[in-house]
Parts: sequence; C-alpha cells; structure tokens
Amino acid sequence: MKYAATTRRFFWAASSSPSAARATQTPGWLRGVSTTTATSDYFHPAPEADVPTEGEWAGCRRDFMAPIHIPVRGSEVLTNPLYNKGTAFKSGERDRLRFRGLLPSRVLNIHKQKERFLIALRDLDSNIRKNIMLEDLHDRNETLYHRVLVDHIEEMAPLIYTPTVGQACQEFATRFRRPRGMYFTEEDRGQMASMVYNWPHKDVHVIVVTDGSRILGLGDLGANGMGIPIGKLSLYCAAGGIAPHRVLPVVLDVGTDNQELLDDPFYLGVQKRRLRGPEYFAMVDEFMQAVRYRWPNVLVQFEDFDSSVAQTILDKYRDKHLCFNDDIQGTGATALAGLLGALRAKGQDVESLGDEKILIAGAGSAGIGIAQVLKQAMIEQGCSEEKAANAFFIADQDGLLGKARIDKLNREQKEFARDADDGLSLLDVVEKYEPSILIGVTAVGGLFTEDLIRTMASKVERPIIFPLSNPTTKAECTAGQAFEWTDGRCVFASGSPFDPVEMGEQTYYTSQCNNMYVFPGVGLGASLCGAKRVTDRMLYIAAKALAECVPEDVMAKGQVFPHISQIRLVSHRIAVAVIEEAMREGIATKISAEDAEDLNTYVASKMYYPEYVPLVEKGTYAS
Repeated sequence: MKYAATTRRFFWAASSSPSAARATQTPGWLRGVSTTTATSDYFHPAPEADVPTEGEWAGCRRDFMAPIHIPVRGSEVLTNPLYNKGTAFKSGERDRLRFRGLLPSRVLNIHKQKERFLIALRDLDSNIRKNIMLEDLHDRNETLYHRVLVDHIEEMAPLIYTPTVGQACQEFATRFRRPRGMYFTEEDRGQMASMVYNWPHKDVHVIVVTDGSRILGLGDLGANGMGIPIGKLSLYCAAGGIAPHRVLPVVLDVGTDNQELLDDPFYLGVQKRRLRGPEYFAMVDEFMQAVRYRWPNVLVQFEDFDSSVAQTILDKYRDKHLCFNDDIQGTGATALAGLLGALRAKGQDVESLGDEKILIAGAGSAGIGIAQVLKQAMIEQGCSEEKAANAFFIADQDGLLGKARIDKLNREQKEFARDADDGLSLLDVVEKYEPSILIGVTAVGGLFTEDLIRTMASKVERPIIFPLSNPTTKAECTAGQAFEWTDGRCVFASGSPFDPVEMGEQTYYTSQCNNMYVFPGVGLGASLCGAKRVTDRMLYIAAKALAECVPEDVMAKGQVFPHISQIRLVSHRIAVAVIEEAMREGIATKISAEDAEDLNTYVASKMYYPEYVPLVEKGTYAS
C-alpha cells in the first residue's frame, strides 16, 4: 500500500488499518523518554502542547500522521471495523469519504468514545455480558476496542481472556453474531492452499490456531474453541503491539467427542467424532503448508491441542516453521519467570533453581512442558542433565511417574520417570521428598488439599505454590487457602487472577502466572526479526527478561510478576531479548545493521498503538 512518502522511517508502511502508528522516525509517545529505563509512560502517548480544547479537534493532535489508503467509501467505511471511527469522523473525512449525513452531527473523539463505552460496560452485572459487549465493540471499531484494552488492561484482560473466555467458549454457538477468523475442516482437504486467499489481508504476522480438543480446563469444545484464538490475538494486539490486520484466528474443525455438542442442534462445528490418526495429522500438515505458502514468515502459535497430539505436532514443525506451542513452551517460560522471581522474593540466588525440588501435579502437555523448560534452565545455569532431571517429581492421576510403568508413558514423560516410588500420592511425595515448589496444571479444582499444603509448609519455611489451572473454578487451590494453610509464608502465583488476601492486620498480595506475560513479546520479537524458528534458548531468554521486569518494591510484597499495567513494557523487553538471541543464533533474517544499533527504539517504533489516523480512498488522488 502506498503513502504520500515512503522511507524506512514510515513504520507500519504496509498497514491497511486506520490505527497504524504515526509515520515519524520517533513516535510522539517516545519523544523525550529514555529507551533504557522502565517507565509506565514508555508506551503511552506523551501530551502534545498544541492539542485543541474546543471544536471537533478537541483532544486531538494536529501534527503529521501518514494517511491510510482504503479500498472502500461511503457506508462501507462505517461497517468495516478496521476503518470505522464511528462518531470520531471529522467533517472533512465525512465529505472526503462520502458519508456525510450517515452519522449524527456531533463529533466525539476517541477519549469521549472510550469514556462513554466504559460507563455502559461498568454498568453491566456479569463478566460474560461485559465480554459480549467488548466483542460487539471489536466487531464495530477495532481501534477503539484495542484502545480500551491498552488503557485499561488490568480491568479488561479477565473479560476477554481467562477466566471469562472459558464461559464465552462454552456459549460460543448460541452467542455467535459475526464471523471472525477462519475454519478448516476435513471437507477442505486439497483446497487449503487456495482457501487461505479468502482471508482479505495479505500481510499476516501471527496465527493462533486450535483444534478445540482441550480448551483451558474445560475439555473438548470443538469449534466453540474459536474464542481462545480470538482472545489470545486481542492480547497480541493490545499487549504485544501487533496490528489487528496482521493477526488471524483459526480453528481446525476436526469434529468433537463431546456428546453434548454432537447432540446440540445449535452447535456450529462439524458434528462428527474427532478425526484421528494419519488423517488428522495430514490435515494439520496441509494447513501448515497452506499458511506458510501465502505468508512465508508467519508465526503459528498452537493453542489448546490435546496432550495426545500437542507434542507430536510441535516436534514435527518446530525446526521447519516459525511456530511454538503456548501450552507447552509458553506455560513453561512463564512458570520459569515466576520461579526465578519467587527465588528472588525468598532472598535466594536465581541461579540456584537446580537446588530446588519441584513437584508438578499434571503430566500432560502443560506439566511436561513446564518441566522441560525448567530443566533446560537448570542446565543453562550449570547443572548436569542428571541433576536437573532428578529435581522433578511429576504426578498424573495415577500418582508419581515411575519407571515401573515406563511402557505406558510417552517419550516426554519417560524423561522424568523416577527410578522408584511409581504411583506415590502427592501427599506421600511431600512427606518423603519435601519439595519446595508445588505446581498444579491438572484442571482439578481443589486438588491441593489443606493436609497437603500444611504438610509442605511444615517442611519448607517458604513454600512456592503455583496452582496454574484455568479458569478459576479449576484452580488446584485458591490464594486464600494457600496463605491460610501456610500461615502467610508461601510465595503464591496462579493461572487466573485472585484478589489480595486479608489475614488479621496483614495483606498478602497475589500474582497471576499467566502466559499473556510471555507470548505477545515472543511473537512480536520473532516476527519483527524474521526468525527462522523459535528456539528453546529464546524462550529461556524471554523468561529471564520477564523476571527482570519485576521491581524491588513489587518483589517486597511477595509478588513475582510485574503489574499487568506494565504489560506493553514487558512485551517490549521480551521482544528485544528474543531478537538479540535470534541474532546470536544466526536465525534473524530481517534486522539490518542500522536497526540493530538501537533495538529498544526499533522495537518500540514497530509496536502498534490504537489511535485514529486519516483515511484516503484509493484512486481519488494522482499517483
């Protein structure tokens, strides 16, 4: 897409979104801000001296902004969520784009629009209704939607992502309003390479794909799982700075084994039993080839695939495609960052991770993925592979993984099978081995009993307790239970958010150990540098960067993750770290020597910020 001027200084130069970043070498929201210091203002626009206070330009900047050239005009502009500004269209644009008279005369800028929206949203009495209202805005005006997320991420993240997204998925079919993303079925075999051209945007950077087989802790939701890619990509845009026209949510609809959905007359997916075996993997393979054919540099994030296929799919493509599995690698990197922070909170050396004993409840893709990332981190810190492997105690529904049932374990589980004590219960493991870290990824609410946690607390001065299952109802224990049963001595983080806990005159603060801290930055960095693949060391570096984002005053409260309001700064730091590592490994294909001189500014300049920019209809100007 052409602009009035095109140089390397015009970032987002291929944008087709009206909310592309400003076309200047250093954006206004970075001017005067050090790119080497942590500040909450880093990714928010600085106030401009010449902002009018009256008229239709009130509250709006009046400096240069590169226009977006759009292929539509008239009412079509108002019905396209990427271009629509609603009542923020000024009189000049209403004339130029030929829809004068189709909107009320009063012009409300984005600040007033956001204020009005928030009043209505906060008046609703349930999170699912708020989710619906947010998605309605998403379908009308993507710029305003993402601005609401960016400016109020702490309030909005639980509404568009965990825990509310679980209910949104369960009710996806009954609440379906407008298509978003793409669906591929077995009937599409042989046509996927042409199907991808039905997607209207030619510059897709990130795809989040699920087959709906293991949605959060809710199990097989089939095509209803589309809510997960949509929610994840909203966070990619708001937290990771990927422009909304450069993301694509996808469902591989291979059927469902959920009998309720098979019997549901309103279910929108394929009402057949799940495709399995060679036919299933052939369908995944055709999809991967198709998206890479149209978008050779696209990052594919696998999301909520069942443990029976997740690792197999990752292993097949991780060295050939730019991809990663968020449940395996993202969860592992986030947990690693949390544990490094927990060691800091306890006053221990973060390089001593290999000296800890780690009990993981859950031996599926998430549990094994966490163990793999933690083990790799221990080796990076200087542990032998044998010592690192011996630090883990992983249990499934049948108890501790041991070599007595080695034939029943998959390849990844075998790596962590103990020589003895196969089938030992969680409580017996705590009694015998005295682990200092307890992680839950079972989706079994209440699994961490009072007896279990009190026993652990009797053997460890400050136990680290991470119940990571989502949504909140599936958490292995609550924050209140963990603090009460350890007499306030634990370091706690959970997958879903919990409020601070009051005990007597003491307030105990919680942390959310959520993948949203990691995947937006990893995706941003890998995409910007044109990484050939996502390596294990890139994930280790991402976890370290995240851990280093936690300020000392936050750490002093026992919190091990930065405040969620800092998520764009976190994503920026992770992206820079990922690019640096990709360059060290020789797999970055897009970073010039000039860009590499100041990666902080380069990455910041590429991060999408939702604001309205001028629109120009294609073909109405001299080329």
